[in-house]
Amino acid sequence: MSETNRIEYKSGLTPELDIEKEVVAFLNYKEGGYIYIGVDKNGNTVGVDDVDDCMLRLKDRIKNNISPSAMGLFDISAEYRNGSSIVRVTVASGIEKPYFKSKYGMTPKGTFIRVGSSAEPMQQQHINRLFAMRTRNSIGRIISNRQDLSFEQLRIYYDERGKRLNENFKRSLEMLTEDGKLNYVAYLLADENSNSIKVAKYSSLDRCDLIENNEYGYCSLIKATKSVLAKLEIENKVAATITSTERNERPLWDRIALREAVVNAIVHNDYSFEVPPKFEIFPNRIEITSAGRLPELLSLEEFFNGISIPRNKELMRIYRDLELVESLGSGIPRILRAYGEDCFTFTDNFVRIVFPISKEIKKWGDKADIEAGVQVDVQLKQLIISIGNQNLSVEELLKVYKQVYKQVYKSRWYFKKKFIFPAMQEGWIDMLYPDKPNHPKQKYRLTKKGLQLFDIFKINN
Repeated sequence: MSETNRIEYKSGLTPELDIEKEVVAFLNYKEGGYIYIGVDKNGNTVGVDDVDDCMLRLKDRIKNNISPSAMGLFDISAEYRNGSSIVRVTVASGIEKPYFKSKYGMTPKGTFIRVGSSAEPMQQQHINRLFAMRTRNSIGRIISNRQDLSFEQLRIYYDERGKRLNENFKRSLEMLTEDGKLNYVAYLLADENSNSIKVAKYSSLDRCDLIENNEYGYCSLIKATKSVLAKLEIENKVAATITSTERNERPLWDRIALREAVVNAIVHNDYSFEVPPKFEIFPNRIEITSAGRLPELLSLEEFFNGISIPRNKELMRIYRDLELVESLGSGIPRILRAYGEDCFTFTDNFVRIVFPISKEIKKWGDKADIEAGVQVDVQLKQLIISIGNQNLSVEELLKVYKQVYKQVYKSRWYFKKKFIFPAMQEGWIDMLYPDKPNHPKQKYRLTKKGLQLFDIFKINN
């Protein structure tokens, strides 16, 4: 493959190679790009002798020689091609354009942009225009309303990854403003803050019937992220059908896409709105909503093609350090692979992702198959097993509960309200005389759905 507007080849990382120029050009280009070290101009693999040393020197030069900071906007990884090791540098389009070589400042000598397959000096007029457009509400520039912040949770997470935070970590992780004050990045990552992420669960398809409302926050955003992921992992229970020959299982939502959507919503949320992302679970879908529109320089087509412009590069860098993000631009393609473009909705102020329950599970439901992984509490299980293949009156059910479970209920109305009515609403049981609820010989029986759940209980027991 030859060089393109997004691909640059370099035979090796020598002192003479102006790698900063190439990186700056991609940072200023609306689509970013890739630089391959160990590949000649014709696309032939020549290899890199010492991959680790090459990657270390690349990171050091990009980190120290480019302004504004490019940390969080590039990935460096090793690849194996045609029997040799090479190094790939993935560069995202930056949101704080213009980027430039620190030594030469915002001048044509230090500022470049990708034109075709080469890095060309940027005209001073273009440099001035980009600087005037530069985002002013970056969380790196917003001063934290608290300066007495501690970061023990963040230290623990770095220690778990074998990465020690030194005494200058606030500066190196870009948690300080230019005048040395803690910024909003620091506030979000501090042990205590007022940021809280909500995970709500509804029993209805709208937002009328809230049955669970969890808050994860007032702590480091990393801890809140892990809590949200753990909660949704529990909710993403495995649904199953049992046939005569096998048991088929599948989670309600694609696990990889769900994780990517959660992390993307948190990392790319526009916190300058002071509105955290929210997660809402419905019987037929999950909705993930984050604040902020698409970056001004990013079109929908470019977004769906995996072009990455991180809104909060400081958070992106830290999430990558802690391996919560794999690589730049990888999240959206993983989501699209599972759910397509229709799962995204964009407004002037928000981005929403909607994941419906897996098609296979819907198909099982159409066949009246049952989800073995459905959350079934002890009370419902007792009721389903008590009725079984029989038609039982309330009095007969009370006797079963007394004999089998040693539970005594003196009030028929209380028993119906607490056990029978909820099960009827969920479609597990119905009446023998549905048109006459108060029929003197009224009895209750399992629906087809309830009978299948009863069969699953028998198999599992």
